[in-house]
Amino acid sequence: MDATVKNRVVPIADAQRSAPSARPTRDEAEAAVRTLIAWAGDDPSREGLVETPARVVRAYEEFYAGYSDDPEAYLERTFGEVAAYDDMVIVRNIPFASHCEHHMVPFMGRAHLAYFPTDSVVGLSKLGRVVDVFAKRLQTQERMTSQILGAVDEHLKPRGTAVMLEAEHLCMTIRGVYKTGASTVTTQFSGVFRDDPAEQARFLSLVRAAG
Repeated sequence: MDATVKNRVVPIADAQRSAPSARPTRDEAEAAVRTLIAWAGDDPSREGLVETPARVVRAYEEFYAGYSDDPEAYLERTFGEVAAYDDMVIVRNIPFASHCEHHMVPFMGRAHLAYFPTDSVVGLSKLGRVVDVFAKRLQTQERMTSQILGAVDEHLKPRGTAVMLEAEHLCMTIRGVYKTGASTVTTQFSGVFRDDPAEQARFLSLVRAAG
């Protein structure tokens, strides 16, 4: 599947149009947390919990900051003075933490991202920022993989992009099947990486070399 076609990054304006028309207020969000505390069986007014709703809402602002962020902001500035470098650029072991959209519990792991530049490159830290844009949303690992690749393809126009995510999902380790230590690996390729199995193999070999 060509992620640049099937998994096009939704522009921020479109994402806002698809969001609920009236975003709840902070007071309403805190009230919802108090309801959940009471539903769980505790007293939201007791000393240890009275400030918890405000803390949870502040934490949610960090967890889901990606909804108000745009990958273009990190990928729009590139550098052309690369002395004709045209081979793979790879950044390995980018840590991320996201939240499963099915149970709203974390999944955490590492992202590995590579691309073949055309006539310019992007700052390496910006690739980590792009990972965070999509990690800080309610997600599935499969969609997040495609969104990262789609953003790089759309804004950098490389000759090819490769993305691999490796993550542990707490929705299957602390609940449900309780399979502690299980990890999920997803990959997506475009351009040179999709068309040439040797380049896919080289990418995977370099990722595994990170140990």
